Amino acid sequence: MSTTVLIADDQRDIREALRLLLKAEGIGCVAVDGPAAALDAARRQRFDAALVDLNYTRDTTSGAEGLELLRELRKLDAELPVVAMTAWGTIDVAVEAMRLGAGDFVEKPWDNQRLVSIVRNQLALGLSRRNERRLAAENALLRADADEEFVAASAPMRALLATLQRVAPSDANVLVLGENGTGKGVIARKLHELSRRASASFVKVNMGGIPESVFEAEMFGHVKGAFTDAKADRIGRFELADGGTLFLDEIANIPPAQQPKLLRVLEDGELERVGSSRTLKVDVRLVSATNADLAADVARGAFRKDLMFRLNTVELRLPPLRERGEDIALLAQSFLARFGVRYQRDGLHFAPSALRALQHYDWPGNVRELSHVIERAALMADAPQIDEDALNLKPPAPHDISGAAALAASESLTVEQAEERMVRQALERTGGNIQRAAAQLGLSRPSLYRRLQKYGIETGS
Repeated sequence: MSTTVLIADDQRDIREALRLLLKAEGIGCVAVDGPAAALDAARRQRFDAALVDLNYTRDTTSGAEGLELLRELRKLDAELPVVAMTAWGTIDVAVEAMRLGAGDFVEKPWDNQRLVSIVRNQLALGLSRRNERRLAAENALLRADADEEFVAASAPMRALLATLQRVAPSDANVLVLGENGTGKGVIARKLHELSRRASASFVKVNMGGIPESVFEAEMFGHVKGAFTDAKADRIGRFELADGGTLFLDEIANIPPAQQPKLLRVLEDGELERVGSSRTLKVDVRLVSATNADLAADVARGAFRKDLMFRLNTVELRLPPLRERGEDIALLAQSFLARFGVRYQRDGLHFAPSALRALQHYDWPGNVRELSHVIERAALMADAPQIDEDALNLKPPAPHDISGAAALAASESLTVEQAEERMVRQALERTGGNIQRAAAQLGLSRPSLYRRLQKYGIETGS
């Protein structure tokens, strides 16, 4: 991994000597002549460490300018390792520098071996701090389930898998298309696992679940004080996925005003946290997913054409479960084994009637609906053998959200409580398929998403 050190010293020969010394060790440098230039550089670029003189032309004895520079650098980046340099070697100035956050100090003239050792130690410390913060942020995110099933016995899935295996090792952006519940998140994770980035982060973001007011803060991060609730610096999803894969689910739901900002990151690999003017470089492989017709969205002006082209370097179409006949029984058996362990139900197995029913059902909610059906059967079955009745497969009945008032009146609920119940029931009937649930409720997809956010209802791919 390449590293860059900021060098600040008012003597040109010293800057050049340090630059050559560190260059020979494979460490990049940006050298400037004073505090003002150092702060300007730190605002524009993120450094892995800083090597700063404590005395400059204005005052060559007290170290005051260097100590003030140290304070300001720490304000810009509290995790930046700083090594202080002084030609005077006074213990008091060195102690004060360490108190203000310097990781170490060196005296001029320096010993080359010692200076390189100190810089390398501070670079390692800085990397460790960033990794700890990154892991903490990862653990705070809701991640895709690692035990999701990947079954590809049917002809459509075998063809998809062959394409996936060719595409995965590249860094090409991939757009995964398919109905809700088909397993687009599983495909995204498979792309990551088969890529050269498999050892790095896989970060999932549901674009339909991010309010427009916090879109930039969520995606690009923010600095402390950027807005009222910004109590501390926060890493955005792009920065968190640096070196790995970022999965943007429900990509069609990005607000039009935010689409140019996403496009800029994809084109340049650069972003700024909210409240900061410092440009950060990120290296992210992007996988997106949607059940929408992006071409139609482009035609009606709801989605940028250049963003669509940037997203789908490669396009993968995931078939619905009703077109994957050979996979249905295999998926069902796998789900049954998993839920049998989860609910401590030994010996669960399907009766022939259950397998026939599974095979003939239309599965409007796709793989997610199948998983829900098997989980419910595993939990509620009276006997180890699960028959057709235990599956409780029923054709979906159309409903309309306008019935909320009638339901509220009949069951002593508020209209909001009745509406929430109807939304949850529609999602259950469709196995979480947003498009079908919205159609059953007589709503547009954006209207349904607003109700999901209102009632705190979570969905996945």
